[in-house]
Amino acid sequence: MTVRVLIAGGGIGGLCLAQGLRKAGVEVRVFERDLAPDSRQQGYRLNIEPVGSAALHHCLPPASWDRFVATAGDPGPGMGVFDERLHLLMRENSSTDPADPVHAVHAVSRGGLRKILLSGLEADVHFGKTFTGYEIAGSGEVTAAFEDGSTAIGDVLIGADGVRSPVRRQQLPHAGYLDPQAIGIGGKLALTAETEDWLPGALTSSKNMILPPRDFLFTSVFRRRDRQDTTDTDYVMWAYVAHRSTLTAGLTGPRGPILRDHVQARMTGWDPQLVRLVGDSDPDTIERFDFTAGRRIGPWETSQVTLLGDALHPMPPVGGLGGNAALQDARVLCEALTAVDRGERPLFEALSVAEETIRSHGFGAAAEALRYTKLASSRSRALRRTARTFFRVCGLVPPLRKAIFES
Repeated sequence: MTVRVLIAGGGIGGLCLAQGLRKAGVEVRVFERDLAPDSRQQGYRLNIEPVGSAALHHCLPPASWDRFVATAGDPGPGMGVFDERLHLLMRENSSTDPADPVHAVHAVSRGGLRKILLSGLEADVHFGKTFTGYEIAGSGEVTAAFEDGSTAIGDVLIGADGVRSPVRRQQLPHAGYLDPQAIGIGGKLALTAETEDWLPGALTSSKNMILPPRDFLFTSVFRRRDRQDTTDTDYVMWAYVAHRSTLTAGLTGPRGPILRDHVQARMTGWDPQLVRLVGDSDPDTIERFDFTAGRRIGPWETSQVTLLGDALHPMPPVGGLGGNAALQDARVLCEALTAVDRGERPLFEALSVAEETIRSHGFGAAAEALRYTKLASSRSRALRRTARTFFRVCGLVPPLRKAIFES
């Protein structure tokens, strides 16, 4: 059966799937609501874990994969956990082999990754297409409709349209959402000779969790492997997470100095270098993020319409779990639809098996992200003390740390 695939949404999951299908010779078209590839800022650094790396390797053509590896950055030696005075509680060592890029961890710029994922798909990605609904004909064809009055017909529709997905709303109207009661504020500090003079080494070489008595800070570094690449510059990314109740009455803007000042005001007693990291960041890079999550749902009746990434299992953007889950979803669907296109499996059978796999790992990642968010935004000092003690003990007892974090 020759399959014509429609993808609603041109984020990293939808584009990864499109790359994989195009590589396998499957007809695919992507419909993205943004007016152009650079219509909006593409966010911050992503940590591509081995599952995401393997998915990209599977889906990307060789030249694009090589470009991904060349333009990605070294993620550093695992994860450091510190208190607010930058006293080390524990360091988790990386267990991947950097010489094996297919199963390694990569630090990537979201904007740079999206450019790679768009490369070669210029004729297949249609911008300015806001999805409004779909219909399934008696013949089995799916017609996707868009706000501008246009339509597209295919055999399968993939909802890759993110949190509050219109595809999800129509296909699974019973699927609800959870409110984690948390917000995030993130920003970037450019890595220059001047900033590297005063930044602590941990902040310029690895990922770090800062666990103070209240709130939470995550930092990571993006440092290009290919120094000739100008897609992005090197920087330290920070993300401050807190309970939503900490928002002041006047904190309504999505970005800028007011957000920076709010974060700094809550960092009283912190190491001055952490406070300066926030204070010296470019205000134009500072944004606020409201967190949401999807309720776990059980199996549904398989049809010509399915979902991937945040369209199915939205999760708070902590721990780098959402992007990797979307890439894994893309690989699973790519393998299923390629098998259908080659006549190796019936469509509904292949999609049903793929959906079960995606539900299992996707909602598992979402549950893990919610646990991290609860710790990051909790107002319980007892929980914070317990967590800090736990990390400190793991740092002092290497076999325990290895069993829990490095197995």
